[in-house]
Order: sequence, then structure tokens, then C-alpha cells
Amino acid sequence: MHEILISFWGVHITGWKIVGYFGVLLFSGRWFVLLWSSLRARKLVVPRIFWLMSMSGSLICLLYFIFGKNDSVGILAYLFPTGVAAYNLYLDILHKSRSQQTTETV
Repeated sequence: MHEILISFWGVHITGWKIVGYFGVLLFSGRWFVLLWSSLRARKLVVPRIFWLMSMSGSLICLLYFIFGKNDSVGILAYLFPTGVAAYNLYLDILHKSRSQQTTETV
């Protein structure tokens, strides 16, 4: 994964960099999902995919910084968002299942 796959204009792309780019794309792309959902609803909407993208993107970036780069600053930068996204995803799933149970019993 550390082997250079592509090299152009002094930029060297390895397998780990591709992993890191994908993680950053997911983690950053969640804001476009939030914007699109809120524009459609004309109010603030945080869809479940936002938390899924946040958790998976931060996990992938965390893997990149642990195994690909061995960078403690990057590890700390993505460790906290991973936990927060996982907790918010848990709350979202818990809330949806409870609201469905309430709707079914009424």
C-alpha cells in the first residue's frame, strides 16, 4: 500500500493516499448531502446518510493516519468525530425505531 502507483508533477500517489482521499471525500461530502436535504425541505434536515458518511469517512481517514501515514495529529483529528458520528447514528436509529413502535401501537 506504500508503493507509488502514480507519480506526476512531483506528486506521488500510493494506495494509502487513495484510501485517504476517499475518506476525505466521504467526510467532506456529507456537507453537500446536508445542504441538499435542507434545501429540499426548506428547513434544517439531518438525514441518516449524513451520519453514515461522517462515521465511515472519519473511520477511513483514521485508518489512513494510523497505518498509511502514522501521524498522531491526524489520528487525534479524526478519532473524536468517529465517536460522535457513531453515537449520533445510534441515537438516530434508536429514535426511528421508537417512533415506529409508537406509530404501530396507536
